[in-house]
Amino acid sequence: MYKLDYIEKDEYEEFVRNSSYSHFMQSYDFGQIRKEKNFNPIYIGLRKGKKLVCTALLLEKKLLLGYSYYYSPRGYIIDYNNKDLIKTFTSELKKFAKKNKAIFIKIDPAIKRHNLDIDGNVIGSDNNYLLINYLKTIGYKHLGFNIDFSKEQPRFTYKIDIDKDIKDVLKGMHPTTRKILNKNNQYNLDIYKGDINDIEDFYITMKETSKREGILQANINYYKNFYEIFNKDNLSDLYIVKANIKKLKDTIKANINDINNRIDNLSKNKDKNKGKINDLNNKVNKLNKELDEIKSIKEKEVVLSSIITVKYKDTVWTVHGGNNSKLMRLNGNYECYWKIIKDANSEGYKYVDCFGTCGIANPDKSNPIYGIHSFKKRLGGEYIELIGEFDLITNKLLYFVYKRLIPIYRKIKRKKVIKDGTSGTK
Repeated sequence: MYKLDYIEKDEYEEFVRNSSYSHFMQSYDFGQIRKEKNFNPIYIGLRKGKKLVCTALLLEKKLLLGYSYYYSPRGYIIDYNNKDLIKTFTSELKKFAKKNKAIFIKIDPAIKRHNLDIDGNVIGSDNNYLLINYLKTIGYKHLGFNIDFSKEQPRFTYKIDIDKDIKDVLKGMHPTTRKILNKNNQYNLDIYKGDINDIEDFYITMKETSKREGILQANINYYKNFYEIFNKDNLSDLYIVKANIKKLKDTIKANINDINNRIDNLSKNKDKNKGKINDLNNKVNKLNKELDEIKSIKEKEVVLSSIITVKYKDTVWTVHGGNNSKLMRLNGNYECYWKIIKDANSEGYKYVDCFGTCGIANPDKSNPIYGIHSFKKRLGGEYIELIGEFDLITNKLLYFVYKRLIPIYRKIKRKKVIKDGTSGTK
């Protein structure tokens, strides 16, 4: 006999963590965090007798006249191979939603659609089309295979396997990335795990990225709350990369002097070493340009890159992060990710999930997503495509109205971000 039930924190967390479909966005803490965005978390599960057999974090969003909708991010936590269990849970959730005036339930399970190579080509015969079709037969509306960021969560990501020697992780990266990282922080940047006192520095990079790329961002309180709630359970870290301007100038000057000394030595046999001397002169010219750029900076230090991670079960997600528009050539973003990957590896995690990219495997350089997509691709992770969003509709009329109004609202918010860099919430 099945029964839908509210689940307390300890039992809920134990079930989610032990599931092969575990995801931090189905965690108890994530539900608490979303209160900042005016969602009410509901922790619910299905029991067979006394045994808990599946769970769902339902984020309730209130609408007008007492109506609402539910969103189960990267959920449910259920055996997706058990069709009877999916059908039963769906039936019970639908009754629960109707009783509480929810017009639909949205899900976007963290399940691969099929396997892809690094260039987005389908490889092998394994896929989850049977699951997609089955969900549609029991009442779910599939919202398609979008390739952009138009849905609640990105449908594509890069996931790096770090369950190996760290040297082998580095070998799996693009040659450009390896070249940068093999220089061992050549600019002597400060790279460290911060704490709540560094949230202002983190927010600097978020505002820069939002304005530069037209990405919606939350206010600073959301990120502070996000970090504090996960961090108190040792499930989150805040990474900061800074450039101390005086130290940076001294480092570059020392590099220029070192190269000039090498040029002087090679010049003793100028004809033989002509090619090497030209290469070194080009490096000196590049460093002098960097030094000129740095001399115009009035701050004593600049936050180059920052990321808030979530550590859940066997994976570290790089959830929120940004990069300063200043001094981007110093590759603070590469150093930040490398620190995260090395820490995750030493702490025994198996994967680092870059938490989202577009579905254009090889975007043109004119595409606004080109930079961030190429950067993540060069980290050497598996290119993953998920099965997408599904809506379980419980009130067709109000669902129709909602779907017409929300895109208009989001379009207005995004235009505002692009225009003046103000923050928004989703």
